[in-house]
Amino acid sequence: MLIIFLTLFLDQVSKALIQMMMYHGESIPVLQPVFYLTYILNPGAAFGLLAYQTPLFIAVAILLTVGVLFVYRQLPRDRYLLRSGLALILGGALGNLTDRVRHGFVVDFLDFRIWPVFNLADMAIVAGACLLVWELLKGDEKQQRNESE
Repeated sequence: MLIIFLTLFLDQVSKALIQMMMYHGESIPVLQPVFYLTYILNPGAAFGLLAYQTPLFIAVAILLTVGVLFVYRQLPRDRYLLRSGLALILGGALGNLTDRVRHGFVVDFLDFRIWPVFNLADMAIVAGACLLVWELLKGDEKQQRNESE
């Protein structure tokens, strides 16, 4: 639960700071030409897909939250990576859900110029998904070794 709340907190604080310190559309070079802080408002999903479908995104985020909480409670405590991955996904989803409910869009600001602008919630979701895949693949390898012995 700590990972969920920490992810949500850091995401919301970072977005609030961007909104307080930057103008919409402003871009500040941090490490030219690689990394900029660029304040945009994203009314869609990843890459701006399905723009202005806020009710759909809210419904999906709520269903995801319920599903992740259900699965999370079923996992044994020793499955740290799996539990951490789900917590990161849930924290990120709640961060973007909070934006959608409050504003009708998501605040994005991390800009590497070779990828669409994103935020900390998006990073948490991707990192969590990577942990899930890694843990599941590792589990498959372990099962295959046990079956071959």
